[in-house]
Amino acid sequence: MQEAIKLSHNGVVNNEGGPFGCIVVKGDEIVGRGNNKVTSTNDPTAHAEVTAIRDACKNLNTFQLHDCEIYTSCEPCPMCLGAIYWARPKVIYYANCRQDAADIGFDDSLIYNEITVDLKDRKIPIIPIGRKDALSVFKLWEQKTDKTAY
Repeated sequence: MQEAIKLSHNGVVNNEGGPFGCIVVKGDEIVGRGNNKVTSTNDPTAHAEVTAIRDACKNLNTFQLHDCEIYTSCEPCPMCLGAIYWARPKVIYYANCRQDAADIGFDDSLIYNEITVDLKDRKIPIIPIGRKDALSVFKLWEQKTDKTAY
């Protein structure tokens, strides 16, 4: 955890983004590192957990992190939690909680709340279009015999 906290500190000092750091560990080895780089890269998805997952997957040459552990300096936001679940590590450890983050201006409660709201009632309109054409690609995937399942 100390390494994740150190990454969060370095990111703040180097003006890379918010005060968040993350590492991915496999066995006794750190296989991925990341800190928040949202403002320095103009990438709203460049959260610490996402950058650490990308680094670990590159280093391990895989798209899933079975047998890995995530250490993050703060409870993951909804986006990062989704990325972590897709990566499938075996455990998540965190230091600061979501309320600690909200107290310094990183409040994700809107997103947590929006997830439970009907699509038609969400703050950003979510409108279905083009389903027939899109379903044809799903059918192609379903019938593909050489796909990599995940």
